[in-house]
Amino acid sequence: MYFSKEKLIDEIKKLQRNKNAVILAHFYQVPEIQDIADFIGDSLALAQNAYETKADIIMFAGVHFMAETAKILNPLKKVIIPDLEAGCSLADSCPPAEFKAFKEKYPDHIVVSYINCSASIKAMSDIICTSSNAIKIVESFPKYQKIIFAPDKNLGNYVNNITGREMVLWNGSCEVHDIISAETVIDMKLQHPDAKLIAHPECKAIILEMADYIGSTTSLLNYAKTDSSKKFIVATETGILHAMEKNSPEKEFLIVHTDEKCSCNDCPYMKKNTLEKIYLALKDEQPEIILEKDLIEKAGKPIMKMLELSK
Repeated sequence: MYFSKEKLIDEIKKLQRNKNAVILAHFYQVPEIQDIADFIGDSLALAQNAYETKADIIMFAGVHFMAETAKILNPLKKVIIPDLEAGCSLADSCPPAEFKAFKEKYPDHIVVSYINCSASIKAMSDIICTSSNAIKIVESFPKYQKIIFAPDKNLGNYVNNITGREMVLWNGSCEVHDIISAETVIDMKLQHPDAKLIAHPECKAIILEMADYIGSTTSLLNYAKTDSSKKFIVATETGILHAMEKNSPEKEFLIVHTDEKCSCNDCPYMKKNTLEKIYLALKDEQPEIILEKDLIEKAGKPIMKMLELSK
């Protein structure tokens, strides 16, 4: 059945009302999904909102690990996702069996895991962090505490540099941020000398060294809104531009491109979600995120520790 965009949105809203469903969306979703979401945020804000929601059904317009987190925080609620294939290159870079063996090499280390990981990795962690609170979480432990940081080596390296720690880093990365090249950034800075470079800490160290500001998705949005500069070079996923342009229509935002043929840096997984898939998922109440009770309990403990420290 074909619906116009307007009709599709109406049908989605009708299903939401009838089923008491909430739509949570990440900033990397396509603009039309961001615009219909009840709540839009970065990983920390989405985790907090998922934990606090009174809805019976959580429609998570993001990627698989995010929907898993929502299910872990709401084991009795139904959590659905528009496309079950919406995975994450960073989460996939840390297979549980390999990480278990890696962890066993450092028996005197605790594990701080970035939220961009599978439920199985969370279950092997002592505490979870996001890019918003990674420094705060790490600094909550005494300097002598030995730490494994997983799965993002770039974020881990950034936190090491800021805190003076020597955390052991799992060798994982986000393909969207890791692919950003120094050459492209330098070229854009030369072309736009009046622009400030703002970057997500999942980028390589060489990119972060050139940045005027480094921060989580929400931090980048806030900085771009409040800073006096009128032009920004943005080193992260393209989806953030929609919110930036809505917040500051008078400013110019240039995404660091990864292809000479287009000025984009899209996450192929985030972009799997569409309005049509959200409609069908709400109508059929699937694909549903199903996790074993034991996994929910084990993964929930380090997430709750993070939420407590993030209040």
